[in-house]
Amino acid sequence: MSFILSPVDTVETIDQAEFTAKYLKPRRPLVIKGLTKDWPAREKWTPEFMKQTVGNKVVPLYDNSKADPSKPINSSAAEMPFDEYIDLIRSQPTELRIFFFNIFKQAPELLNDIILPKDLMGGFIESMPAMFFGGSNSVTFLHYDIDLPHIFHTHFGGTKHVILFENKWKRRLYCLPNATYALEDYDVLNPDIKAFPALEGVEGQQVILEHGDTLFMPTGYWHWMKYLEGSYSLSLRAWDASLSRKAASVYNLAMKGGLDSLLKMAFKGDYAKFREKTAIKWAEKALAAGKPR
Repeated sequence: MSFILSPVDTVETIDQAEFTAKYLKPRRPLVIKGLTKDWPAREKWTPEFMKQTVGNKVVPLYDNSKADPSKPINSSAAEMPFDEYIDLIRSQPTELRIFFFNIFKQAPELLNDIILPKDLMGGFIESMPAMFFGGSNSVTFLHYDIDLPHIFHTHFGGTKHVILFENKWKRRLYCLPNATYALEDYDVLNPDIKAFPALEGVEGQQVILEHGDTLFMPTGYWHWMKYLEGSYSLSLRAWDASLSRKAASVYNLAMKGGLDSLLKMAFKGDYAKFREKTAIKWAEKALAAGKPR
């Protein structure tokens, strides 16, 4: 036994009252298959359309390599013209992916192709829609978003495997200190429980997203993603209504963003070793206590 994974709840449609009561307030994930049925993007955003829209703009690319301790998180591994990259992910497996790409700066008219789900909740950060692209071998490492938004993650053009964990499991997931991501030395799909015993029995959820599906990920949820086909996703972000969550977001950005990057650049490998040892110590302590945290 390793992780205990159950399916994410899935609906075709949902009204605001049910969404708020069952998913937003208790912070539970949900897949809404019909949320994009009226979006022009659902049919319009084909790979060829995306190529024509962005053209040969050079974009940074990321791979599955473990983070370099001397560099800030999300340092790119390569660069490529966008249209060539789309051809690459459509033609062959690759680890290369595009991370947090604001395509709307390149083509503001694309905003007309989506509809913010304000009928379900408020608080959307309208200036921060972002897209993610990946080849069929690319993986997004296990993490939670540093600014703690609720996320509506809509997938296009293929399939993607997503595994989710509540934030209460962060210690057992070997969360690194001063960071919002986990130790990268275990395979989330097939973890080595002998090497990482705290992972055994950790409870999570999983889903295979298909074209047009929207995954609601509540604030603070850990997520790991693998592109099963060359495809792409759009994330819409919304603030949680609570003041405490907004305060936690500011703290994370300052301490787990700025401070962490400074320490990595100043102490490099020594800091990386310290963080990994601490993550293991925290995980072992939580396991011994029989608790998620």
